[in-house]
Amino acid sequence: MTPVLAVITTTVVGLMVGVEFAVAFVINPITHRLPVAASLAARADGGRMMGRAMPFWYIGSLVLTVALTAVSWGMPTATMALIAAGLLAISVIMSVLLLVPINNRSLTWTAEDHPEDWREQYQRWDRLHYVRVVVIVAAFTLIAVAATML
Repeated sequence: MTPVLAVITTTVVGLMVGVEFAVAFVINPITHRLPVAASLAARADGGRMMGRAMPFWYIGSLVLTVALTAVSWGMPTATMALIAAGLLAISVIMSVLLLVPINNRSLTWTAEDHPEDWREQYQRWDRLHYVRVVVIVAAFTLIAVAATML
Protein backbone atom coordinates (compact mmCIF):
# COMPACT_ATOMS: atom_id res chain seq x y z
CA MET A 1 0.00 0.00 0.00
CA THR A 2 2.79 2.44 0.81
CA PRO A 3 4.33 2.40 -2.70
CA VAL A 4 0.91 2.99 -4.28
CA LEU A 5 0.23 5.91 -1.93
CA ALA A 6 3.69 7.30 -2.73
CA VAL A 7 2.97 7.19 -6.47
CA ILE A 8 -0.45 8.80 -6.05
CA THR A 9 0.95 11.51 -3.76
CA THR A 10 3.87 12.22 -6.10
CA THR A 11 1.53 12.46 -9.07
CA VAL A 12 -1.03 14.72 -7.40
CA VAL A 13 1.58 17.07 -5.92
CA GLY A 14 3.64 17.02 -9.12
CA LEU A 15 0.67 18.03 -11.25
CA MET A 16 -0.16 20.83 -8.81
CA VAL A 17 3.42 22.08 -8.99
CA GLY A 18 3.26 22.00 -12.79
CA VAL A 19 0.06 24.04 -12.87
CA GLU A 20 1.38 26.62 -10.41
CA PHE A 21 4.71 26.82 -12.25
CA ALA A 22 2.84 27.47 -15.51
CA VAL A 23 0.74 30.17 -13.85
CA ALA A 24 3.87 31.89 -12.51
CA PHE A 25 6.12 31.67 -15.53
CA VAL A 26 3.80 31.38 -18.55
CA ILE A 27 0.20 32.47 -18.01
CA ASN A 28 0.65 35.54 -15.80
CA PRO A 29 3.53 37.01 -17.85
CA ILE A 30 1.30 36.71 -20.92
CA THR A 31 -1.62 38.42 -19.18
CA HIS A 32 0.65 41.27 -18.04
CA ARG A 33 1.45 42.09 -21.67
CA LEU A 34 -2.21 42.32 -22.70
CA PRO A 35 -4.11 45.61 -22.88
CA VAL A 36 -5.75 46.65 -19.60
CA ALA A 37 -9.25 45.29 -20.32
CA ALA A 38 -7.98 41.94 -21.57
CA SER A 39 -5.45 41.63 -18.76
CA LEU A 40 -8.07 42.27 -16.08
CA ALA A 41 -10.55 39.89 -17.72
CA ALA A 42 -7.96 37.13 -18.09
CA ARG A 43 -6.73 37.38 -14.51
CA ALA A 44 -10.29 37.54 -13.13
CA ASP A 45 -11.35 34.52 -15.17
CA GLY A 46 -8.21 32.61 -14.21
CA GLY A 47 -8.75 33.54 -10.58
CA ARG A 48 -12.32 32.24 -10.64
CA MET A 49 -11.37 29.01 -12.39
CA MET A 50 -8.32 28.26 -10.26
CA GLY A 51 -10.08 29.49 -7.13
CA ARG A 52 -12.60 26.67 -7.49
CA ALA A 53 -10.05 23.89 -8.03
CA MET A 54 -6.92 24.80 -6.12
CA PRO A 55 -8.28 24.68 -2.54
CA PHE A 56 -9.18 21.02 -3.04
CA TRP A 57 -5.88 20.32 -4.78
CA TYR A 58 -3.79 21.96 -2.05
CA ILE A 59 -5.69 20.34 0.80
CA GLY A 60 -5.75 17.00 -1.03
CA SER A 61 -2.00 17.18 -1.57
CA LEU A 62 -1.47 17.92 2.11
CA VAL A 63 -3.76 15.08 3.20
CA LEU A 64 -2.02 12.60 0.88
CA THR A 65 1.39 13.71 2.17
CA VAL A 66 0.29 13.37 5.79
CA ALA A 67 -1.05 9.89 4.95
CA LEU A 68 2.27 9.00 3.32
CA THR A 69 4.04 10.19 6.47
CA ALA A 70 1.78 8.06 8.65
CA VAL A 71 2.10 4.84 6.63
CA SER A 72 5.86 5.19 6.29
CA TRP A 73 6.44 6.07 9.96
CA GLY A 74 9.60 4.40 11.21
CA MET A 75 11.16 4.35 7.73
CA PRO A 76 13.67 6.92 6.46
CA THR A 77 11.03 8.24 4.07
CA ALA A 78 8.80 9.42 6.91
CA THR A 79 11.07 12.35 7.77
CA MET A 80 11.07 13.61 4.19
CA ALA A 81 7.32 13.17 3.92
CA LEU A 82 6.80 14.98 7.23
CA ILE A 83 8.92 17.94 6.10
CA ALA A 84 7.04 17.96 2.78
CA ALA A 85 3.74 18.01 4.68
CA GLY A 86 5.00 20.97 6.70
CA LEU A 87 5.93 22.81 3.53
CA LEU A 88 2.54 22.08 2.00
CA ALA A 89 0.88 23.35 5.19
CA ILE A 90 2.91 26.56 4.84
CA SER A 91 1.71 26.88 1.23
CA VAL A 92 -1.92 26.51 2.35
CA ILE A 93 -1.47 29.12 5.08
CA MET A 94 0.28 31.47 2.65
CA SER A 95 -2.54 31.01 0.18
CA VAL A 96 -5.32 31.70 2.66
CA LEU A 97 -3.67 34.65 4.40
CA LEU A 98 -1.78 36.36 1.58
CA LEU A 99 -2.82 35.31 -1.92
CA VAL A 100 -6.55 34.58 -1.66
CA PRO A 101 -7.44 38.08 -0.36
CA ILE A 102 -5.80 39.71 -3.40
CA ASN A 103 -7.36 37.14 -5.69
CA ASN A 104 -10.83 37.68 -4.21
CA ARG A 105 -10.58 41.44 -4.67
CA SER A 106 -9.52 41.08 -8.28
CA LEU A 107 -12.35 38.74 -9.33
CA THR A 108 -14.70 41.63 -10.04
CA TRP A 109 -12.27 44.08 -11.60
CA THR A 110 -13.14 45.26 -15.09
CA ALA A 111 -11.69 47.82 -17.48
CA GLU A 112 -14.32 50.27 -16.26
CA ASP A 113 -14.09 49.47 -12.56
CA HIS A 114 -10.72 48.65 -11.00
CA PRO A 115 -8.44 50.29 -8.44
CA GLU A 116 -5.63 52.56 -9.56
CA ASP A 117 -3.05 50.23 -8.03
CA TRP A 118 -4.33 47.10 -9.78
CA ARG A 119 -0.95 46.39 -11.39
CA GLU A 120 0.83 46.72 -8.06
CA GLN A 121 -1.65 44.35 -6.43
CA TYR A 122 -1.11 41.80 -9.21
CA GLN A 123 2.66 42.21 -8.89
CA ARG A 124 2.40 41.60 -5.13
CA TRP A 125 0.31 38.47 -5.81
CA ASP A 126 2.89 37.30 -8.34
CA ARG A 127 5.81 37.82 -5.93
CA LEU A 128 3.99 35.89 -3.21
CA HIS A 129 3.11 33.20 -5.74
CA TYR A 130 6.80 32.81 -6.70
CA VAL A 131 7.58 32.12 -3.04
CA ARG A 132 4.72 29.63 -2.87
CA VAL A 133 6.02 27.88 -6.00
CA VAL A 134 9.44 27.50 -4.38
CA VAL A 135 7.80 26.02 -1.27
CA ILE A 136 5.71 23.49 -3.20
CA VAL A 137 8.61 22.55 -5.48
CA ALA A 138 10.66 21.78 -2.35
CA ALA A 139 7.77 19.70 -0.99
CA PHE A 140 7.41 17.85 -4.29
CA THR A 141 11.14 17.13 -4.40
CA LEU A 142 11.04 15.63 -0.91
CA ILE A 143 8.00 13.52 -1.80
CA ALA A 144 9.63 12.29 -5.01
CA VAL A 145 12.83 11.35 -3.20
CA ALA A 146 10.84 9.65 -0.42
CA ALA A 147 8.89 7.68 -3.03
CA THR A 148 12.11 6.35 -4.57
CA MET A 149 13.34 5.13 -1.19
CA LEU A 150 10.40 2.83 -0.47
